[in-house]
Amino acid sequence: MTDELERLANGVLWPGFFGTEAPEWLRDELRDGLAGVVYFGQNVGEGLPALSAAILDANPAALIGIDEEGGSVTRLESATGSTVPGAAQLGLLDDLVASERTGAELARRVRAAGANVVLGPVADVNTDPRNPVIGVRAFGDDEVLVSRHVVATIDGIQDEAVAACVKHFPGHGDTHMDSHHSLPEITLDLEEFERVHLEPFRAAVDAGVDAVMTAHIVVPAWGEQPATLNPRVLGMLRDWGYDGVIITDALDMAAIRETVGLGGGAALALAAGADLLCIGNPTNPGDAALPDQDEQDFRAARDGIVAALRDGSLSRARVEEAAGRVANLAVKLRAAADRDHEPTDDFDAAEIVRRVVRVSGEAPEAASELAVIDARRRSTLAVDSAGSYVASALAGDGLRERLDVASTPVSEQDRVLDEVAAAAGTTVLLIDRPDTDAAQRSLVERAALRDPGAVVVNVGLPTVNPLPLPTIEVAAASRLGAQMAREALLGHFTVQQRMTSAG
Repeated sequence: MTDELERLANGVLWPGFFGTEAPEWLRDELRDGLAGVVYFGQNVGEGLPALSAAILDANPAALIGIDEEGGSVTRLESATGSTVPGAAQLGLLDDLVASERTGAELARRVRAAGANVVLGPVADVNTDPRNPVIGVRAFGDDEVLVSRHVVATIDGIQDEAVAACVKHFPGHGDTHMDSHHSLPEITLDLEEFERVHLEPFRAAVDAGVDAVMTAHIVVPAWGEQPATLNPRVLGMLRDWGYDGVIITDALDMAAIRETVGLGGGAALALAAGADLLCIGNPTNPGDAALPDQDEQDFRAARDGIVAALRDGSLSRARVEEAAGRVANLAVKLRAAADRDHEPTDDFDAAEIVRRVVRVSGEAPEAASELAVIDARRRSTLAVDSAGSYVASALAGDGLRERLDVASTPVSEQDRVLDEVAAAAGTTVLLIDRPDTDAAQRSLVERAALRDPGAVVVNVGLPTVNPLPLPTIEVAAASRLGAQMAREALLGHFTVQQRMTSAG
């Protein structure tokens, strides 16, 4: 039986867990006031609505969150790839109705699974093309464009009785490091940072967003602590008049776990002004994950809070305030879910993405079959977009080869190029970082010499420096994006020429 302080701490904790059924320890904690859970790919299966029902049976006020951004990031379709447009695609299209309808579709899918919090949209302004963790997850690199699409997406999500959570405050767009593995530091001029990177979050607050997720980044002008643990940074949201829920990014990420630890991070985040602590995905340690990693991580976070409450470094009033905000959001969502919802407009995800797909360079002749070399970077902890579903959807029944250009000698790469060129069909080089990964660009350049009829499909940020082969620009590593690229290459629709600043 949890004691009084443990129960208080439960009200601000949001763990992940193993499996497609709620483990007994989790059900016990939910009955003792645990705020809810976050779903990850390992939790998703045919029985997901039943899992949600079991969680809500244990705690009817549970918040159930899921990273469902569309495009390159999905949990509901983690095995097969997203069939919803991604943020970069929507930003390139710049159609606010499409963004609002996409938000509504994400919310409908999440609600059908029994969850009630979408961990999105991404409000980061991706001003560093080297960014390894944001990239096409952002609507773009212009704060005005990002702001309007963030607001449209929030409106779509929250009109469907689901909470939206913009991320990653105060802005993760100008970094070339991944906070899952390190602690990024942003040294931009402070005036520029405030003008560019804070603007979409201000717009989200003004639009009534239900939740804001923090970033594990350091802005030295605001102190040495990462934003998640920094009262000055989180205090900005309250200074803007925001009284919604501040949610931490996962505390099991290296930026927190390997500095102050899970328990210390949990207590410091609460003291800094966070309200709901996302503990993280217990599968992240990979083979090093313990059989009870989920429960151990949860208890480490809770023990850290309880210890801080007992030694006075964390005030009870602060935790009660945080738990109150979490509870208020649960009440709001239950009331919204009980209301009747008007039928929504038709949502044609394929048509939205078809409107975005462009060709850079001369349009290729229609192909009859595609042979795909998948030369994308490896997946990250946040984005499992290097999954085989992208290449599979692109290749169809054609040949498909995986080529890790970061670790494969050039001689072996050239052997694969020659092998695929000799196979039936048009050679397709599937890449995602043509402007920042020299090995990917080199592969394309060598392919152009060996196989002039080859084409490129780029699922990353659109190319800035032209490639020597026709390039289909998709802007999302998703099943839907790959399907539309395939349709374009087979001549099923006429892909539009990409306009550049020079033309």
